[in-house]
Amino acid sequence: MDLRVSRLLEDNKKEYCEFMNMLLAFNEKCNLTAICSEKDVWIKHFYDSVAPEKYFPLNASVAEIGSGGGFPSIPLMIARKDLKFTLIESTGKKCEFLRGIVDKLNLNCEQVLNIRAEDGARDVKLREKFDVATARAVAKLNTLAEYCLPYVKVGGYFIAYKGEGEDISEAEKALKILGGKIEDIFGYDLPSESGKRRALIIKKVSATPSIYPRGNGKERKNPL
Repeated sequence: MDLRVSRLLEDNKKEYCEFMNMLLAFNEKCNLTAICSEKDVWIKHFYDSVAPEKYFPLNASVAEIGSGGGFPSIPLMIARKDLKFTLIESTGKKCEFLRGIVDKLNLNCEQVLNIRAEDGARDVKLREKFDVATARAVAKLNTLAEYCLPYVKVGGYFIAYKGEGEDISEAEKALKILGGKIEDIFGYDLPSESGKRRALIIKKVSATPSIYPRGNGKERKNPL
């Protein structure tokens, strides 16, 4: 167990408890998570989300793609008050939940956008405007990179939360095309032998060509 992460969780315990209560209550009417025990929420959602926080630069503007129930964004906003988030989620009810959390906990969230990731990435107000883009458990890396890297400024980072099972070498071609390069792989163990995780730290080294993301589901059906 990383004592730094444990301290961040403990120091903000009241906010995390409020978030968990709202998450589990809303989950009864809208499927946000299959993880429903309090212990598992703390470990598999909160700890997992906060573990790579050291890779998020101070005062960074962050786009989260496919926010779902708010992971890793909400735990990171609680632990790191300096980070400013834009949450991108295509399901309206999940956006409703996220806005409620942001308001209740007074989090540093600029906006919650009810849009598809590929549509937002073609918006001039969002494209290559963020210091960091992040996503957790959304898709394989070659697909995920096409959704996320267009949001990142050159010199910024795409931080992808992953388990151990995926062969990330399959994404090398996609990353090169999209302007990304893996700078670091941060591996960590969840407490109570709850599994191993990785955060892939991908630097944006060149602009993403304007044809990406391709849209119409091509990112998933025919990944780069």
